[in-house]
Amino acid sequence: MNQTRTVDVPTYINAHRFSGYQWLVLILCFFVVAIDGFDTAAIGYIAPSLVQQWHIDRGSLGPVLSAALFGLAGGAIFAGPLADKLGRKTLLVLSVVFFGIASLATAFAQDLETLTALRFLTGLGLGAAMPNAVTLISEYAPQTRRAVVVNTMFCGFPLGASAGGFVASWLIPHFGWHSVLVLGGVLPLVLSALLLLCLPESVKFLVVRQKPIERVRRILSRISGEPLDDVGLFTVNEAAPTQAGSAVGVVLSKQYGFGSLMLWVTYFMGLVIFYLLTSWMPLLFKDAGFSIERAALITALFPLGGGIGTILSGWCMDKFNAQKVVAVGYAITAVLVYAVGQAMGNIGALVVLIFLAGTAMNGAQSSMPSLAAMFYPTHGRATGVAWMLGVGRFGGIAGALLGAELMRRHMGFAATFSLLAIPAVIATVALLAKNAWEQASGNPPASSRDARHSTPMH
Repeated sequence: MNQTRTVDVPTYINAHRFSGYQWLVLILCFFVVAIDGFDTAAIGYIAPSLVQQWHIDRGSLGPVLSAALFGLAGGAIFAGPLADKLGRKTLLVLSVVFFGIASLATAFAQDLETLTALRFLTGLGLGAAMPNAVTLISEYAPQTRRAVVVNTMFCGFPLGASAGGFVASWLIPHFGWHSVLVLGGVLPLVLSALLLLCLPESVKFLVVRQKPIERVRRILSRISGEPLDDVGLFTVNEAAPTQAGSAVGVVLSKQYGFGSLMLWVTYFMGLVIFYLLTSWMPLLFKDAGFSIERAALITALFPLGGGIGTILSGWCMDKFNAQKVVAVGYAITAVLVYAVGQAMGNIGALVVLIFLAGTAMNGAQSSMPSLAAMFYPTHGRATGVAWMLGVGRFGGIAGALLGAELMRRHMGFAATFSLLAIPAVIATVALLAKNAWEQASGNPPASSRDARHSTPMH
């Protein structure tokens, strides 16, 4: 057959319905993120058993609890450039295998030093997996549904972390704390086999990296159900800075640098709020006079609305200006978090405000990977998403440390929540500044720019 037709990959994906093959990519990436959530939260579930069996004080668990956070940051920062060079699928499979093996090894740790080192290694794998899952699904989602598809996948993280609590509550009494980590190692190793067999490489990556045209043709045929034997050239119409040869160069370039910085600031500030509240909220409520049980129940309301907020935010991002939608989410978070501090005497209002604050906060924060994926071109997308997630992890570390300092200073309930409105305001301003900068510089998201990458004939 005469191969004369040219097909632009993003346009072709946008023109077809979300197929069963794209659903397969979404489901597999969802499971990656869910297991990531399970393994990230696992150490918290086994901590009471460690204290009891190893006869250690709670303070000595600090390095163990924070080791994975440092690993998450490092894994994200290093994996992004590698994924833009070697491929999203390749790095995703390797990272899932890595954190599976590390989690299995952690189950057999005999002392705190070994446990801390192995949790750091587990964190490296977890940190590398998340941004590659985000990048891969974003490159298979049609533009009109991209945010809601990515955000739906991202819901796997809190669901995995939450499911881990239920699973651990059954496993630990029956099989001991080791069993939680064994399961956290076996699940990703089984999943990695499925990823190898069923998950395709990003079709946009294949075109940009000039891989054999037959691979691109085969994947797009599975999406559309159409034979593409008459296609002689596949293209990806988007721009990357001509001066920047590497993925890191793209992220830090004049064309993307300010936007990158604003994404980092926003995600950092969001995790300051999230980790401070999830780490210290039960203690704040207890110090304010609540029973331990009621403090735990009210705290549990904070992440409960996360799925609703994330999917609603994604839907709005696909309909309106995505950056303004997420900025509004952070602005609402600032108002609600401040209001929580003023509602101490009214238990009904407190419960409602905590739930709404969590819905807004989690909706905005979980939308950030989708926002980053929209911003960067294929050439630097994995690095851009990964570095935002990696830099943001230091916000999580800062949030946990800030909480400890506030506890040490005996900061009151109202004062603590009032203080937490500040990072939410900073996040709002950073996103609005990024949006204004893009409009002033005529620098719209990569998906709407026009430059050509194409596959060669092999």
